[in-house]
Amino acid sequence: MTRVYLDNAATTPLDPEVLEAMMPYLKEKFGNPSSIYSFGRETRLAVENARRTVARLMGAHPGEIFFTSGGTESTNTAITAAIRDLGCRHIITSPIEHHATLHTTAFYHEYLGVHLSYVHILPDGHIDLNSLEELLRNSKERCLVTLMHANNEIGNLLDIERVGELCKQYDAIFHCDTVQTVGHLPIDVHHLYVHFIQASAHKFHGPKGVGFLYVNENIKIHPLLMGGSQERNMRAGTENVYGIVGLAKALEIAVNRMEADRQYILSLKLELARQLQAHVPEVQFNGDWNGRSLYTILNVSFPHNEHTELLLFNLDMEGICVSGGSACSSGVEHVSHVIQALRPDAKEVPVRFSFSRYNTPEEINYVVAVLKKLLTAPVSGHGSAVSF
Repeated sequence: MTRVYLDNAATTPLDPEVLEAMMPYLKEKFGNPSSIYSFGRETRLAVENARRTVARLMGAHPGEIFFTSGGTESTNTAITAAIRDLGCRHIITSPIEHHATLHTTAFYHEYLGVHLSYVHILPDGHIDLNSLEELLRNSKERCLVTLMHANNEIGNLLDIERVGELCKQYDAIFHCDTVQTVGHLPIDVHHLYVHFIQASAHKFHGPKGVGFLYVNENIKIHPLLMGGSQERNMRAGTENVYGIVGLAKALEIAVNRMEADRQYILSLKLELARQLQAHVPEVQFNGDWNGRSLYTILNVSFPHNEHTELLLFNLDMEGICVSGGSACSSGVEHVSHVIQALRPDAKEVPVRFSFSRYNTPEEINYVVAVLKKLLTAPVSGHGSAVSF
């Protein structure tokens, strides 16, 4: 059976060059970086070389880069530090953030009494910057603004420069979840007013379970995880050496290929959109899909009927891997919180297609052909296009 993977916003396949760079640290170079003898020194050197690589590619200083297990840990670290260490008693976020942000901010609101506000969302899915400024201007307490750079379900891009300017104007701490954009868009923290950004290696063809948190050198925070003195006392636990090496290699490859990959992947996204518009009646696209949007994501709503009730399942049966929303919500029987925030009364069936440099035009054609078949096939069973 033909298999097509179009859920790259959830995770991406590991680049063979990245695996090659990791292999020595999975085999012979197994020392603990905290050990003072040669086995430890060579892995410590690998970690610090990776830190310098990441810092150079992000426009940061090496001392501002801290390796973590990924986006969720980084988000929790940044939000906790802003409240505990930086005096923030008012959190401003949006209702369409990743659950790592929504659940963490809700926790501090409920259990510590931190004031929590949500910015308005415009009809096209963008953050209402006038709403953000009004919240900042009217706040009587220091604010933490935590907004994602690119929405992981609809791909809408935040005006990170403008948000930074507002945070600077009102002395707010700015945490930007850049998990979907690091490795896909140029980011230079030296030219941004931002206190925290983050990355997960598996979003740009690196290994799972490793990421980094950028912490602006002008702020001082305490660790989330306590124990050993790793990461300059900022993140206890033996370093994931091969993961860190893989992260740095994957980011280096992604940055070097960024413009060529952007053009190629965007062509796949636009071609899928064109074919769906031509062949699927009543199809809708969610968010600002053909405007200020990430080129790797296309969120499509299909009309709700007997053919689309089990659309994700039927696509999987045809070898096509897509999702209905965030990977963290897979298998959950409810409407995506992002789509619900945009269109509370929507009855359509949303599907997120997300692309990488490993996808092909032939795969796009196959997906459209399968969709045409599923959406017109005789219905059997309990409202599904699949036969049992």
